[in-house]
Amino acid sequence: MQEDYLTKIRSAYNQFTKAEKKVADYILNNSREVLFMSISDLAEACDVGDTSVFRFCKTMNVKGYQEFKMLLSLSMRENETAVSEDEKTTTLEDDIEKLAKKVYEDNLSAIKETYSLLDCKKMAEALDVLTDAKRIVFFGVGTSMLTAMKAMNKFMRIEPKVVCNMDAHMQLITASTLTEDDVAFIFSYSGSTKDTVEIAKFAKQAKAKIIVITRFIKSQLTQYADILLLSGANEGTLQNGSTSAEISQLFLVDIIYSEYYRRHFKRCKPTWDTTTESIHDKNYT
Repeated sequence: MQEDYLTKIRSAYNQFTKAEKKVADYILNNSREVLFMSISDLAEACDVGDTSVFRFCKTMNVKGYQEFKMLLSLSMRENETAVSEDEKTTTLEDDIEKLAKKVYEDNLSAIKETYSLLDCKKMAEALDVLTDAKRIVFFGVGTSMLTAMKAMNKFMRIEPKVVCNMDAHMQLITASTLTEDDVAFIFSYSGSTKDTVEIAKFAKQAKAKIIVITRFIKSQLTQYADILLLSGANEGTLQNGSTSAEISQLFLVDIIYSEYYRRHFKRCKPTWDTTTESIHDKNYT
């Protein structure tokens, strides 16, 4: 699939220097104008030196400014209806109609950006380690705990070897008792929550395989990941813990769950039938 370069910039944002963030902010808000700007024009517009733009390009793993503009142009052709960050960000001045539209577009964008970041090779690797695991333990703190619980609930219907504990201290204890035959499946939007990083550290010490779903490529958490899956959703000042961030993570969970069920249908179908039967009389008919 064609890489969405604006999405890649957002995913790499927290590893930029202060000057590089100025460049990134300008590109995200003025992407079309950037296509017609020289490196000096962009540096002046961002109030930084030419070297900061060069460093930005290096951080984005491109050989130079011209290659970056080419990749940006190719990406933008895939998204002709793109709007600026200002038009998408929820503000205190928005009325209910405008706010509803922005939330709607945020949620759609979350799935679209996550799909553009999808690495099928890493996804296949994740499926392989989940298949081989004796235990699959889902971890998350705060809002990410809700995602972890939903993932566990989903997998529990077809695979009994899944575990999730809501208490952060119990998660730390569980992580410390993992083995090399287990998988720690960790959710974190920022990748910088202290408890989550500690969980990953204990899981790594226990030699468990670690799968991480997060927003940013580099963080305190991602250094422990054996398999890194990126989700695409930005949280504004009025959107901490936003549904769009959760939707982007659950989109990846849905893909993993569906492929796991497809791969192991003969083994999982009896479990599905059993769990479905166990709760069949809990609904009014």
